[in-house]
Amino acid sequence: MTRIAERTVLFADLRGSTALYETLGNAEATSVVTHTVAALTRSVPAAGGVVVKTLGDGLMAVFETPAAGLQSALLMHDELDQLVSRGRERGASAGLRGLKLQVALARGEIVEMGGDCFGDAVNVAARLLDHASDNETLITAEVLAGLSGEQKKRFRSLDWMHLRGRAEPVQVHVAGGRRGLDMPVTQFGPVPSSAEPEAVRLSWGPLEVVFDGGSMPIVLGRSPQAQFRVDDSRVSRSHARIDWHGGAFQVTDLSYNGSYVQFASSDDVVSLRRGRCMLHGSGTIGLGGTPKDPNAPCVRFEVLAFYDTVPQPG
Repeated sequence: MTRIAERTVLFADLRGSTALYETLGNAEATSVVTHTVAALTRSVPAAGGVVVKTLGDGLMAVFETPAAGLQSALLMHDELDQLVSRGRERGASAGLRGLKLQVALARGEIVEMGGDCFGDAVNVAARLLDHASDNETLITAEVLAGLSGEQKKRFRSLDWMHLRGRAEPVQVHVAGGRRGLDMPVTQFGPVPSSAEPEAVRLSWGPLEVVFDGGSMPIVLGRSPQAQFRVDDSRVSRSHARIDWHGGAFQVTDLSYNGSYVQFASSDDVVSLRRGRCMLHGSGTIGLGGTPKDPNAPCVRFEVLAFYDTVPQPG
């Protein structure tokens, strides 16, 4: 039976399982991953949704409303947090403690046929998952529109993103994982209050801005809505994103042309093609071209300790 309906589509992906296979071996790691995905799957019917299929380390589900889909995402983040906490108490390996969850939701008209679902919303949610960072939930504007006023306030716009295989960009919003809806609007991820505040200084030509962890995420791109605008034809509207995770800054490539990072302490260039890396010290981020190309648009960065960001007495 074929049915066409308006639905909220959720994709979830468990990351960090590779380390499990390296430390536990194939049999035990497979058991842990299977058990974890099964626990996450139970969050779908608990929120009134339907599991369409499991995908190795993840799953796909559909919901009638955006609120139900978001509720399921929060339950998943909670479930994983509890599993990792119990594992830590029992002395589980670092691989298990390193498991992270990424969730993406989109909404639109889908075709339900033969136990599977098809449509633009399905494709958008699947591709959007590629852009989610650890313990993060990304949603489209259509999902945001179906949430309550209080829930909307907890999300922050990441502007428009170009998704692989899709001509039109998608407007995306982000909330940090399990506790994202219980935290201040500008904070993403559980940064301990005892952590030393840090900041990152970005500069391009005469433009120089210092962003602290509470300002994250920061989008670098050509769009006028980008938090750090680099107006160059080789730069995508939303080209790269800097996040604050667990006391460190992380840059993620969102573009077609790629992003490239060169640290001041090395001659090597790290190529990010939809990938990510941690920022430390200082260096250069090439947007659409390598920092070794003198004509490429490059943003200089410097990670600052709290001492560096506070005026000191002369």
